[in-house]
Amino acid sequence: MARPVNALGKGQSQPDLELWPVGNCQVSGLMDTRAGLVWGCVPRVDGDPAFCSLINGDAANVGVWRFELEGQVSATQHYVRNTPILITRLEAEDGSAVEISDFCPRFERSGRMYRPVAFIRIVRPVAGAPRMKVTLKPMRDYGASVAETTNGTNHIRYLTTGQALRLTTDAPIGYVLDQRTYRVETDQHFFLGPDEPFSGNIRSEVRRMEANTKKYWQLWVRSLATPFEWQEEVIRCAITLKLCQHEETGAIVAALTTSIPEAPGSERNWDYRYCWIRDSYYTVQALNRLGALDVLENYLAYLRNIVDNAKGGQIQPLYSVMGVAELDETTAPYLAGYRNTGPVRVGNAAYKQIQHDCYGQIVLPTVQGFLDKRLLRIAGDTDFESLEQVGETAWQMHDQPDAGLWEFRTRKEVHTYSAVMSWAACDRLSTVAEYLGKADRAKFWRDRADIVRETIDKEAWVENDEGGHYGASFESDYLDASLLQLLELRFIEPDDERFQSTFRQVERDLRRGEHMLRYAAEDDFGAPETAFNICTFWLIEALALCGRKDEARELFCTMLGHRTASGLLSEDMDFETGELWGNFPQTYSLVGVINCAGLLSKSWNTVR
Repeated sequence: MARPVNALGKGQSQPDLELWPVGNCQVSGLMDTRAGLVWGCVPRVDGDPAFCSLINGDAANVGVWRFELEGQVSATQHYVRNTPILITRLEAEDGSAVEISDFCPRFERSGRMYRPVAFIRIVRPVAGAPRMKVTLKPMRDYGASVAETTNGTNHIRYLTTGQALRLTTDAPIGYVLDQRTYRVETDQHFFLGPDEPFSGNIRSEVRRMEANTKKYWQLWVRSLATPFEWQEEVIRCAITLKLCQHEETGAIVAALTTSIPEAPGSERNWDYRYCWIRDSYYTVQALNRLGALDVLENYLAYLRNIVDNAKGGQIQPLYSVMGVAELDETTAPYLAGYRNTGPVRVGNAAYKQIQHDCYGQIVLPTVQGFLDKRLLRIAGDTDFESLEQVGETAWQMHDQPDAGLWEFRTRKEVHTYSAVMSWAACDRLSTVAEYLGKADRAKFWRDRADIVRETIDKEAWVENDEGGHYGASFESDYLDASLLQLLELRFIEPDDERFQSTFRQVERDLRRGEHMLRYAAEDDFGAPETAFNICTFWLIEALALCGRKDEARELFCTMLGHRTASGLLSEDMDFETGELWGNFPQTYSLVGVINCAGLLSKSWNTVR
């Protein structure tokens, strides 16, 4: 259903996260509520943001591609059903209107997937005699300057960083260059892509790409095993998670943006355009539950390369989408930041951190490669030997301090979540060894899993007057939301009194009404000011598994009400106002929607 937005004219409001992703698993962009492409990097998600007005403070007319009607009073937006093709209807005060179709082409052609670094926009006049202005001002070098242009009869070249872009169009080139308002009397087609001649008739080729892209996505969605309830919500999250995969390598990024702060003025501004082993584990786990095996297969190929390159040594928490290890963190001095709240960071120093949970998060999704007969490539003995090297490191590090899943920058402890992930690595390796008929290796890993479990039960358990609880680390008694994941990882059963006691105290200390904090204690940047959305979904899962299903459903529906008009969530939320903060769209949060919908939905059998 189309979602209306406020009438907007010359006095533009500040940016917000009411954004609509488009993409093709090679390049992606975020459209605002006025049909402006306000975020988009080339030649891939972690490249230079040619479109960067989202995080460029008050500079709204550069780093953007926008269509605007003369006398524009309203805009309405919706996706074409089961696709990331966005339709925006702009209306003017005289009743004239246009519809804009935005997408990045993706379909099979010549025996391979056609997914160029390209944004396609089709403008269709649908009422009256609309007069329109086109603003197309990509930037270069992280906002240092507007890209220089050259032009021909039917194209404009933009000298952006990394890869020059060429706009091919049947719209008047002079009007586009001069940002001059003109009357739109026929459909107009815009192809912004590689700096090479466009082959064929722009009108017919772009329309063919639109039809083929629509067909691709609707067939992909058709293969998903969705829950009976909340199908549209799950489908939108699944499509967006797939857009977060860089298909060339299989890497899955944590979010499409950099430096949307977790809270205003907090300086918790991070670059999330990289592949975290942890986040990717949760993403493929959620999509596996829907049967989206293509994402898993591509990601397993990425993991195999990471493991091979590590040569049995330490594996980082994150890598670039191309598998590059060094992600030195700098700031972009020419970008003012989201709502003028800098800094804008490029790179992420977390790559230098020690985070031992990543070993378990490599083992867990890889296990499916041995067991799932639907996969094109079934893992074998050589893969198991390689995976055992990862398990060996998990075993060695299960009681060693690290930065933890929250990536503390100034302290290290033996984090319970990391230790439980090491246990899970040993436990699942035992399962695979047994499946492969390797009885000696199955016992070997089972014995190790038992030792890790005993260590966790001894070192992480905190006695107190309320029945005791598992602590967030071996060295202290504070609580964090990751303790709720003991259920998901099958470390403990929901009716175990140790978990029940832990859950009561986690909920008491970290729950803020309908929201959940990661932790309440101060960290490197002070006390947390916003709730972490995935933690709220972990709370919902725990409520359901502990027999409080009605309460879980109510809280889940409340969380769905916080989504953007595009059906998505960012990383964080103000637990008083409900405003979204943090990078967008956040894979963690979308995973939470999928997992909770599957857990809480009525069965398909109810309609038989």
